[in-house]
Amino acid sequence: MPGRQNAEMTTTKNPVSLLILDDNPGSLEFLSSALAREGLEILTASDPEEGLDLVYSRRPQIVLTDLVMPKLSGLEVLERVAEFDPAIDVILMTAHYTTDTAVEAIRKGAADYLNKPISMAVLRDRVGRIIETAMHRQKIIRADDELTESAQFEGIVGRSPQMWEMFSRIRRIAPHFRAALVTGETGTGKELIANALHRLSPAKGRFVVLNCSAVVETLFESELFGHVRGAFTGADRDKPGLFEHASGGTLFLDEIGDMPLATQAKLLRALQNQEVQRVGSLSAQKVDVRVVAATNKDLRQAITANEFRDDLYYRLSMVEVHAPRLAERMEDLPLLTRHFVDKFSRQYGKPIQGLTQRAQIVLSRYSWPGNVRELENVIGHACMMALSERIDLRDFPEILQRETAPGSRARTSVATKSTFSAITAENPAHAEDPQQSLEEHEKRLVTEALAQAGGNQSKAARQLRIGRDALRYKMKKHGLL
Repeated sequence: MPGRQNAEMTTTKNPVSLLILDDNPGSLEFLSSALAREGLEILTASDPEEGLDLVYSRRPQIVLTDLVMPKLSGLEVLERVAEFDPAIDVILMTAHYTTDTAVEAIRKGAADYLNKPISMAVLRDRVGRIIETAMHRQKIIRADDELTESAQFEGIVGRSPQMWEMFSRIRRIAPHFRAALVTGETGTGKELIANALHRLSPAKGRFVVLNCSAVVETLFESELFGHVRGAFTGADRDKPGLFEHASGGTLFLDEIGDMPLATQAKLLRALQNQEVQRVGSLSAQKVDVRVVAATNKDLRQAITANEFRDDLYYRLSMVEVHAPRLAERMEDLPLLTRHFVDKFSRQYGKPIQGLTQRAQIVLSRYSWPGNVRELENVIGHACMMALSERIDLRDFPEILQRETAPGSRARTSVATKSTFSAITAENPAHAEDPQQSLEEHEKRLVTEALAQAGGNQSKAARQLRIGRDALRYKMKKHGLL
């Protein structure tokens, strides 16, 4: 029957509970006695099904389970706990260590893997580390929040060298520009850059947006410059254009590459003379407008294809800001992820604290063709679907779920096994070390990969089949960075 010990030790400050699953009553008694400490509630169960009931009802932060039990194995318990709440740390115990089982435990998300017989010192050290991690998790989250806030520039999140260079360029340009061009792929935040230029400029008026790809060609001139009554069928009253509407402020022309050539010529005149003429009017009027144009196209190629005016291009590109792809600044991925988790957890009213480690690794391996906008959509979807305080693989959209499909997992598993085999072949003493934790395995793998790559992190990451950001995370965790 499931039991409960040391419940009176639970405190309101940093409450942590540990569930021990073992079909041997003697092992339950030994483990409970060895791990008893102030501020820790210990739950016990000799039946894995009853133990899972405790997981569902009491939601312990840590589960310590035997690998071989009747009804359910430890790996099956691990899978069910991870499905219920991936934030729960699961530690496996076994008297029959094998490399294949260790690799399987890693793949399924085990926090550690202990070999019986377990000495009291090793037990307290290894489980104690995980308990301390749970107690300090809130402190880490607060530090992440502070870091995210300090790494924002006018609503743009980043601290990579590319972003600091871009921020510096925006600061220098903003006080002086009259026209500017922002280039970059879809989803890189070009409108945020345009907004930053506007806010840091002397302009006191509005920030007005026109998406050029969404305007019917015959209405372009009217949208930009306005029209007078009777100028064309349906023009039953005078209408000011966006240039007049934005006078004293900034007009943002998104996807400028989709603007018709005839309108481009009139836009160039408006930029040069700072005056506009409504459709059907005989007189022009002065405006005071800063213009920021953005494009995800190569405008030089468009000029060669006679799809864009070279004189307009040179007028706009005298001041140019390039928005880097997310793949070019992957060191910003954790900051951006934290930023969007905070945003959507507030929006959905959910206490989401972050991502599981395996979810972070999947994000770091993905190529992000949709850039920051795609990341925002992924985290928004995950926050909506999340059932626990930490986002896991199951919460991601299908495209990222496919990153961990059975075929992908098999390839990762084979790669991990071959790496394990190579290391144990070189040093057989490692192969059956009964006191070696998953963390020690991981540290050794990372150290060996870095040594073989001559310290080149990109090569080491490729050898381990992980992203460079994930490698740097592991290096920092193990004191190698």
